[in-house]
Amino acid sequence: MKKDCKVCKVAKTTTKVAAITTGALFAVYMWNLDQKVLGWAYVKVNEIFDRKPVDIKF
Repeated sequence: MKKDCKVCKVAKTTTKVAAITTGALFAVYMWNLDQKVLGWAYVKVNEIFDRKPVDIKF
């Protein structure tokens, strides 16, 4: 069996990380997940803060 050199291991790891990152970003982009998450968070934040009485005094 041949052992991989250190440069080859680093290259494989870098390529693997880049491929996984690109795939994840592509999925987020294609399914519009960022907008869905932000929309859900916006609704939840409004539920938390809208039920409190507001008294603005200047």
